[in-house]
Amino acid sequence: MDIYIVTGASKGLGFELCQQLTERGHEVIGVARTKTSGIEKFIEADLTQTDNLEDTIHRIIEEYEQKATSFTLINNAGTVEPIGLIGTVTARQMEQAIALNLTAPMVLSNAFISKLKSFRGQKRIVSISSGAGRNAYEGWGVYCTTKAGLDHFTRVAAIEQQSATYPVDVMSIAPGIIDTGMQETIRSSDASDFPLLDRFVDYKEQGKLSSAEEVAGKLIALLDRKDFRSFCPIADIREI
Repeated sequence: MDIYIVTGASKGLGFELCQQLTERGHEVIGVARTKTSGIEKFIEADLTQTDNLEDTIHRIIEEYEQKATSFTLINNAGTVEPIGLIGTVTARQMEQAIALNLTAPMVLSNAFISKLKSFRGQKRIVSISSGAGRNAYEGWGVYCTTKAGLDHFTRVAAIEQQSATYPVDVMSIAPGIIDTGMQETIRSSDASDFPLLDRFVDYKEQGKLSSAEEVAGKLIALLDRKDFRSFCPIADIREI
């Protein structure tokens, strides 16, 4: 039995991943702040409340450990907010974004690796990153920083797992520009907060956005590839 744990499962890419993985016969546990219909196994959790996340992962693993042949954690939950030039955003906004985009996947990954240290089946952690973690964009100081941190955390984990007895394959992957609620948030921002606003409006108007369904399919196809490890630890789905 292949077990998939997907955060940010209530909408967008996370929801599509849950749907498509379930259709392929896998056991999928969706994790999100808001429950949604269409996901059979669901854990309601506010990922910014990071003190509770270790216990969440432990409970999932303990439920399936005896019958699982593989475990995959997909750190998908994230936010592009706050959008604004450095000097205009609040400390609280920064704290919430860092908790969701960086602290939560770090805590979940740490708990996943620790709890499954002796598990001999396939183990993978896939974190949804962004080109913003690899390039600097005005107005996205917090978002760029959290995604860059996620990439670097993944690099470190990958190095460490090389010496593990039963290693975890870890990947941080940029999914391209997806037509989700996050893009709506970007397009509704003020040009004074996000100088690149017109570019992202053009992406939508010119049909340059990928659908969540399409990207989920590409990501699952990558997970199914025998050479998956060759793309670790840092990848971009548009280059695969």
